[in-house]
Amino acid sequence: MKIDAPLLTENPLDAGAQARQLEAQGLDGAYTFDGRIDPFLPLAFAAEHTERLTLTTAIAVAFARNPMVVAQLGNDLQRISQGRFILGLGSQIKAHIEKRFSMPWSAPAARMREFVLALRAIWQAWQQRAPLDFRGEFYTHTLMPPLLAPPPNPYGPPRIYLAGVGPVMTEVAGEVADGYLVHPFHCRPYLDQLALPALQRGLAKGGRPADAIDISCQLLVAVGRNSEEMAKAREALQNQIAFYASTPAYRPVLDALGRGVLQEELNAMSKAGRWAEMGGCIDDELIHAVAILDTPEAAARTIVERYRGWAHRVSPTGYITDPQLAAALVAALRQALH
Repeated sequence: MKIDAPLLTENPLDAGAQARQLEAQGLDGAYTFDGRIDPFLPLAFAAEHTERLTLTTAIAVAFARNPMVVAQLGNDLQRISQGRFILGLGSQIKAHIEKRFSMPWSAPAARMREFVLALRAIWQAWQQRAPLDFRGEFYTHTLMPPLLAPPPNPYGPPRIYLAGVGPVMTEVAGEVADGYLVHPFHCRPYLDQLALPALQRGLAKGGRPADAIDISCQLLVAVGRNSEEMAKAREALQNQIAFYASTPAYRPVLDALGRGVLQEELNAMSKAGRWAEMGGCIDDELIHAVAILDTPEAAARTIVERYRGWAHRVSPTGYITDPQLAAALVAALRQALH
């Protein structure tokens, strides 16, 4: 099981030094995501300043872009990183795609499937120096003048990971992707009852073996060494869980725990602007079902017990703001894995 961590920077120039530090701490990978800055550019600096870190967009919003643009970015980062890049894609939601990115939204699962197939067709044309002829329902790519085609990438095309919450998108990941990105707001009943069966259906549909896809889990983890740190960690988790749990798209996670009604309550509170009160609705039972709250050493043991043999990659440090506690968790996790 590999251990990843986020590159949290608002200036791409800082990503190189941060990635070098993560590599020195013994982490296996680093990832960016579509937020205040573009997820691709920081990874170029990270690639330049590291030698072994796997570098992933987790996630880049696919529908904010088109397959040709993403194919070029992915190809360049694969070359810059010397084969260490993973292209992680997600769909986002309709409101963001239409109102923030001013891009079309329709049939997200079918569109994502075609997006991935278009990427592979473009990369294949470049690798084989062959004509490009991809014609789909949502995307068409039929023009690639030789002067504009990149030379074959010596490291091959990057791997593609897809994020999915609902069963239909998760099934697409199983059918066409190299990896499945698990949202940090999850629980084992949801994974076992909904996500895994959907992945298996997708693998069967694509005629692929079970080991054809990696599973990468971002985790809600908060740690502390004394009562004061634990209280702060609990409050941070309560607020983060309340935010996710208020979102209709994530209700399946609560449904798997028999807590689906909570989503409606939190959603109503968010619409009323009662954000400060929402964390108080998250009890310890729910915290321990969807997150991990403990000392670094105990949290590491729980991660191993919960995910070893199931997840190929985990990211347990994204919600820990104290660098020393994050480093202690990584060290404890390394020890627990061995």
